[in-house]
Amino acid sequence: MFRLHLRTVFLLACAMLAACTPLPPAPAPASTPAPPAAMPAPAWQRQGVQLLHIAPEESLLTITVRRGGALARLGHDHVVASRSLQGVVAPALGRAQFRFRLDAMSVDEASLRQAAGLTTAPSADAIAGTRHNMLVRVLEAERYPWVSIDARRTGDKEVFEADITLHGVTRTLRLPVRIEQTVDGRRLQASGSLLLKQSDFGIVPFAVLGGAMAVQDQMELAFRITARQEVSAPGSGASPGR
Repeated sequence: MFRLHLRTVFLLACAMLAACTPLPPAPAPASTPAPPAAMPAPAWQRQGVQLLHIAPEESLLTITVRRGGALARLGHDHVVASRSLQGVVAPALGRAQFRFRLDAMSVDEASLRQAAGLTTAPSADAIAGTRHNMLVRVLEAERYPWVSIDARRTGDKEVFEADITLHGVTRTLRLPVRIEQTVDGRRLQASGSLLLKQSDFGIVPFAVLGGAMAVQDQMELAFRITARQEVSAPGSGASPGR
């Protein structure tokens, strides 16, 4: 019985290490990275149509993924976030286009975990391991660095059709959006959320020990975006309409 108990403890310890083991940090780059490439102007852009530019410092996009498998209790749910959205909104056309880099996303900010109702507290090493696994093993961020969303209003003013491109795959989904705009039309805030499946974008959810510890296929994307006429966001690819 004692031997069986030790063997069980050993297996559980291995499971915990396998799920969140970080790699040594990469060496610092020799030079300052180049700024993000400018986003091409949207195909739907029209001369004279007012464009509002996304203000990244006032915008936030989060993706929440949850643990699964027989040993899920030993792992953590995770929240990854982008605070560097770039893009434009054309209220008169009911169109918006924006994107963000995967390698610029944060992982498990304490305040965002609390807001998502996640009760566990992963260590710094576990967070580093999660980030590495996400970017390298799951999302292949070096090959597919950008996530882009091109949205258009439907007959329902609170529902958009959104072409979401992730991992080199584009899917069109219905996206509920709440929009608040100032009377003068110079500032707009949009918020919403939807559920996605990683497998719909050709992504294999992370798993170890034959799936005993895994990330669920379903994930929740939520956003709060502020766009303003007076902001000229880096990489927006267009000038404000006059």
